[in-house]
Amino acid sequence: MTDDAHPSAHPADDPADGQFPESVAAGYDGPGGANAPEVVTPAVDLLEELADGGPVLELAVGTGRIAAPLAARGVQVGGIELSRAMAARIAGKPGGQDVGVTIGDMTSTRFDGFGDAVVPGDFSLAYLVFNTISNVTTQDGQVDVFRNAAAHLRPGGLFLIEVGVPDLRRLPPGQDTVPFTVAPGAAGGGYVGFDRYDVVTQLFSSNHVTVTTDGAGRFRSVPFRYAWPAEMDLMARIAGLRLRDRWAGWDRSPFTADSTAHVSVWQKP
Repeated sequence: MTDDAHPSAHPADDPADGQFPESVAAGYDGPGGANAPEVVTPAVDLLEELADGGPVLELAVGTGRIAAPLAARGVQVGGIELSRAMAARIAGKPGGQDVGVTIGDMTSTRFDGFGDAVVPGDFSLAYLVFNTISNVTTQDGQVDVFRNAAAHLRPGGLFLIEVGVPDLRRLPPGQDTVPFTVAPGAAGGGYVGFDRYDVVTQLFSSNHVTVTTDGAGRFRSVPFRYAWPAEMDLMARIAGLRLRDRWAGWDRSPFTADSTAHVSVWQKP
């Protein structure tokens, strides 16, 4: 089994792209999953409504999974992305050519992709989706994400995060691993995904094992840091934001003790 956790193992990968080099970006836009229309459309619908006609900024814009269809609706969309390999795929999507991208770290990089037309402080909405806040693996770094988002917002602007709720309720004493997908394939192939938690540091890893039908295996492990909704509310307050809404998903269903994710919206005074 080969270890796919280190980008340097692939000649086409640039270490500057972090956890999302060319070898990951090449397969990121596969059908189904996060790219399925039933997943993307509700997110784009709500973001378009919250933007209220103003420009929006996606932190960690990736391959434009959300930004491109939002731009295709006529919304002015900018993005900040660390991985050039991911960002290079945005322009090839419908609407993607209208997405302005600044390469950099979402904890500190200021967007400059529209020249003088739209600058930090002009945006009506900033957003960070699909658990990406957890890619920042320190509490200080996550606070910096909130601060950076707030710096881009106009007064009254909104910052939205979509992220899962830590699955710690499934951990009995002495166990640190929770499987989230076991998908056997034909002729011995398949896929297993599992999260491994450190409840002291709030660090966890998302681990992916893929076995092809000829028995070859690949393993990839991505580090994350989880934060509870209440902790994010404190991060928002440090950044000068206040909680406006919290839902269990893009359909605005109520957030409860049994919710496995939340879509939270904070507002700049």
